[in-house]
This record gives sequence, C-alpha cells and structure tokens, in this order.
Amino acid sequence: MAARMSFPHRSRVLSTVVFAAAATWAMPSHALFGDDEARRAILELRQRVDALQQANQRAGERSGDEVSQLRRSLLDLQAQIEALRTEQASLRGQNEQLLRDVAELQRRQKDMARGVDERLRQFEPVAVNVDGREFRADPAEKRDFEAALAVFRSGKFPEAATAFGNFVRQYPQSGYVPSARFWLGNAQYATRDYKEAIANFKGLLAAAPDHARAPEAALSIANCQIELKDTRAARKTLEDLLRAYPQSEAAAAAKERLARLK
Repeated sequence: MAARMSFPHRSRVLSTVVFAAAATWAMPSHALFGDDEARRAILELRQRVDALQQANQRAGERSGDEVSQLRRSLLDLQAQIEALRTEQASLRGQNEQLLRDVAELQRRQKDMARGVDERLRQFEPVAVNVDGREFRADPAEKRDFEAALAVFRSGKFPEAATAFGNFVRQYPQSGYVPSARFWLGNAQYATRDYKEAIANFKGLLAAAPDHARAPEAALSIANCQIELKDTRAARKTLEDLLRAYPQSEAAAAAKERLARLK
C-alpha cells in the first residue's frame, strides 16, 4: 500500500491541480477538444479538485484529532508523573519515619538491656573483706550488715541489737555472721543484756575461733561475767584467752584484769 501523503504535500498537489484547471478553463475550448469533450474534461477536473479538497479537509481534521489526542496523552502522562512523584515523596517520608522508629527502638532496647544488667548485678554476689576475712556475699547481705553497723556506730544500741539479731536470723550462712555476732554482743553489753551478750560472743568463738574478733570476744565474755559478779567464771575465761591468743592485744588487757581479780 502506498504511503499516506503528508498534509503540506497534499496542499501543493491541490494547488497544482487547481492551477491547471484554471489554465485549462481559460483556454478556448475548440483549441484542444470539442464542446462536449471540453465540458466532460472540465467536469472531471472539477470533480477531482472537489475530491482533493475534501480529502485535504479530512486529512486536516484527522491531523487536528491526532494532535488533540497527543496533547491529552501528554497531559495524562504528566499527571501520572506528578502522582508518582507525590507517592515517592510520601514513601520517602515513611521510610525516614521508619528509620527513626527503628533507631528509637534500638535505643530503648539498649537502655532496657543496661537496666536488666544493672538489676541482675544487684543480685549477684560481690567480694567483700570484713575483719580480715574475704568472702562473697549477696548485695542484700552487704547492705543490711552495713546498715546495722551504722546504727551501732551512731550510739543507738537497742536498735543496733535488733538490727544485728535480725541479720543473724535472716542470713545464718553468711560470711558476715561472726562479725555480726560480735557487734550484736557489744550492743547487748551496752544495754546491759549480759547473758545474751555472752551467748553471742560464745557463738562467735565456737563457729570461728580463728576470727580476728575472737580474742576481743573472749575478753568481752569475761567483762560480762565480771558485771554479773561471776568472778570465778571471769578468771577462767581470761586464763583461756591467754592460752589461746597470747600475742593478741586482748591478752594484755586480760593480764591486767586477772591481776585486779586476785
């Protein structure tokens, strides 16, 4: 099939045909044809010109329709592009928000992990050194012992006796117990509860005879016995102290008390 004639080309052809028709019309009819033949030729030429004009008009209309359709397509495409840009911007904003949310969640997770670690450390045994003894104790034991000792050092001996008594009952296996019994006995001595004081000092000596506070505990037992007017028991306790702990500071004090008891 022959290619469609373009609009400018059609215009040139039409102009040529019209010009030829006009020239033929201007020539005397008898120069080329007879009257009938001339009329038929002219009619045919006019029909061709009309057909070409109609074809040209239809081509122009089709071209206009095609241009309009192209414009509408371009507008639709532009609208789609703008919609895609808007959607892309929205997605970018959502992505940025998601990144912020993830960062916040990670920060909270780290904070929670640190908090859990700190809480776990509160329950983990810690190394302590009390009266020359090293052992591991729960944080609660350490806290309660130090709190009771602070009460004793403040001079509140009845409250200190209660605090140390509660400690010994609550933590019977604690490494603090010998020291707790020593201070409990001293608090009871200060409140003149001599019998209970003697019981706690003896408890220290029985459980930990090599404890750093053992010589002092033995001397404190003798002091309690002296306060109770039990001179014989006090003398025996002092003699036992000299034999068991001869190099201790408590032994020097025991010698002085023995001399006074005689």
